[in-house]
Amino acid sequence: MGKIIVGKISDIPSGKMHKVTADGKEILIINTNGNFYAINDTCTHAGASLSEGTLDECIITCGWHGAKFDCKTGKLSAFPAKIKDLQSYKVIVESDNIFLEV
Repeated sequence: MGKIIVGKISDIPSGKMHKVTADGKEILIINTNGNFYAINDTCTHAGASLSEGTLDECIITCGWHGAKFDCKTGKLSAFPAKIKDLQSYKVIVESDNIFLEV
């Protein structure tokens, strides 16, 4: 596994999400109350970009059909049908830099 820099802490204020491309994958970086998380950006239901959805604490809601995922784990938290969980990534914060382990 490698460590890839994806931004600065100041780039992603608390309560915000930021999509990056790292290691050929679209990944969503989330800051919730100063804690950073990373999950796949693509909804497993219909392929929507989750960066276009909404964030409420640790729950990301897909803007297309309302699937809800926990940003800490990538696990589906609510949807009428069973769909796959998202892959989550380890986030490392060093000084003002945000890194992903991919």
